[in-house]
Amino acid sequence: MNRILYSLSGASGEHYSPHVWKIIMALKHKGLDFTLNPVSFEDISGIEDGSFTSVPVLNDGGTLLNDSFEIARHLEEKYLDAPSLFDGAGGIALSRFVESYCKTVLHPSLAVIAVMDMHNLMSDADRTYFRAAREKRFGQTLEDVYANRGVELAALPQKLAPIRDLLSGQNWLGSNKPLYADYILFGTLQWCRVCCGAPLLEPTDPVRVWFERCLDLHDGMGRTAIAA
Repeated sequence: MNRILYSLSGASGEHYSPHVWKIIMALKHKGLDFTLNPVSFEDISGIEDGSFTSVPVLNDGGTLLNDSFEIARHLEEKYLDAPSLFDGAGGIALSRFVESYCKTVLHPSLAVIAVMDMHNLMSDADRTYFRAAREKRFGQTLEDVYANRGVELAALPQKLAPIRDLLSGQNWLGSNKPLYADYILFGTLQWCRVCCGAPLLEPTDPVRVWFERCLDLHDGMGRTAIAA
């Protein structure tokens, strides 16, 4: 089957979207082959039927999907014989919680931490778009946003405290094996790994240990990413 995943890409081929990384890992988890198709911001409007404004976009044999959670549910329901991403209703609820946690707690901090690194890895055209869009969102220049990077870095370990506490007693958010909930958080931290290069957490931090474990999954798929 022809399966294409469209991904935002930096000027040198860096796949940095946290939402795309969720789906990369979900497809690998299911054992599904796919082509990773890099796009720029200005390319998004031309993906497939031209109806999309963001990535990921997955063309699964002619079925077009855009929302990352919708894609994960589609993969779960269509490929029942492959390993489960959720292991039942409890796993879906856990994934919804982790997604909400990442969106409301981690993403606002990481957006500040990574903002200039993201900008710098983009093509010139994408930099222009990104600067205008993010400065409108933040209400200040990217440089002024980035000036708060140290504050957000210092606060990050505490924001990860609930995850750290959980992972101190088990290897995965999904308990004894990785589930889609793990891939949601992994995508969030992989975003900064690709953009920033330097690790954000100490080597002995249980979250860092878990993240390194995630990087090794699926024949080290996460480690294949070009990083800053």
